[in-house]
Amino acid sequence: MKREKISQSELDGVQYRRAKLWQIILYACSALSNMAVYILIQQSSYAASIGFGISTTIIGVILMGTRLFDAFTDSMLAFVYDRVNTKFGKIRVLLIAGYIIESFGILAMFDIFASKGLSVMTFSMSYVVYIIGYTLVNMTGQTIPALMSNDPKQRPQIGVWVTAMNYVVPMALSIVLNTVILKRVGGEYNQAYLTMASRLVVAMSGIGVLLTCIGVSEYDKPENFEGIGKHEKLELKDMVEVLKHNQPLQSYIAAQASDKLAQVAMSQSIITTMLYGIVIGNMGLATILSVAGMFPSIIFAIVGARYAGKHGSKKGIVNWTWACIGAAVLMAAFFILLPDPTQIAKLGSIPMILYVLLTFVLNGAKMGVTTSSTSFMSDIIDYELDRSGRYIPAVVTGTYSLIDKIISSFGTVMATGCVALIGYTQTVPQPGDELTSGVFWMTMGLMYALPIIGWVVTLIAMKPCKLDKEEMVEVQKRIAAKKEAALAAEAAKEV
Repeated sequence: MKREKISQSELDGVQYRRAKLWQIILYACSALSNMAVYILIQQSSYAASIGFGISTTIIGVILMGTRLFDAFTDSMLAFVYDRVNTKFGKIRVLLIAGYIIESFGILAMFDIFASKGLSVMTFSMSYVVYIIGYTLVNMTGQTIPALMSNDPKQRPQIGVWVTAMNYVVPMALSIVLNTVILKRVGGEYNQAYLTMASRLVVAMSGIGVLLTCIGVSEYDKPENFEGIGKHEKLELKDMVEVLKHNQPLQSYIAAQASDKLAQVAMSQSIITTMLYGIVIGNMGLATILSVAGMFPSIIFAIVGARYAGKHGSKKGIVNWTWACIGAAVLMAAFFILLPDPTQIAKLGSIPMILYVLLTFVLNGAKMGVTTSSTSFMSDIIDYELDRSGRYIPAVVTGTYSLIDKIISSFGTVMATGCVALIGYTQTVPQPGDELTSGVFWMTMGLMYALPIIGWVVTLIAMKPCKLDKEEMVEVQKRIAAKKEAALAAEAAKEV
């Protein structure tokens, strides 16, 4: 007898909201904006040094200060988000407005005002403008997945598409930046490179925002932003209340902020230049690994999504974090035990093969964490709706981002400060610089030891969190029951 297929809805006893595949794909194309800008901003140290003549140590202080400002704007977006309701929607208006502001800030930093003999203040103000625009685009985008679907099996699938695009876009952009634009301007970071890179990113970002607006158009309606019988205007105390009483959010903040601190530090261009351009001695290897690792990483993302869909987002975060720790320990040991790290750059050599395999495993484990984390934030938003009766996604994401960025803001100054400690006080690392013991150990510390510390904090933070798969099913049942009761109460009043 043929076994009848049971849907997730029937299995859990909940009628879930599901998005169409094309809508998910178009939303995932937001990576054209978010990740392209992210890759470019990692090179803001070069923009400050080359375009405005700012020293390395001062760059770190500026970037830390602007990231703290970024944390403030993220939290303030919750109040803007709550009050924007137009006939053209809420999300689309915020995305387009943010793109315009963000693009001006980027071009001001990397192109319009760069290499014109202008001051530190000009660079700082340009960065502030960029942050305001980026906040509108990025924070608004973070509220979309919870709006599109509440199905515990589909939410990780949204994460797969987002993760895949978040991998493909940086890979493709890195190829263009490192093998086309950088080569075209002479192989060194200079003003011509910064100008071309910024114009390309602004164009890519515009396409990404447009596609996202199309994908979310069906959901960008006033009725989809209402709570359960509660319509009060947001106040500052609401953010404090959410942080105080939403325990899963507390766990998530501690876990993500510690990871982000390490990520911000290790992803700075000056650090990746130290790893690939000095320790390994082949700057192009980063691009080669990005291309070669695309499909394995996407496979890991799919596996991670299925695991999260089956076992819950919380369990996915915890188990993939353990995998990250194991892979990072192996990678660090590999570098330490390898007599000559430049052997990695030799095509087909055993060190290169081992490095590539370890990189695939480490990046794959990170993909699993990312996919699970994306769906877990949507779970937290629904948990807040069940707990307080208010649908306030921007408050939840804004509260998280405020604390996350305050902590992770130290990542940039940590990277620049550590680089300054080994001699780069007035200049920045360039491919081909001498490999000293200071460069080697600082690179190992920032690339592997710091992330391991962050992952250990994640495991500790997630332990008290009770929002597992079984609890999320109960959350959705309670939300559905409360909405039914609220509708019945309104109908009774009208009668």
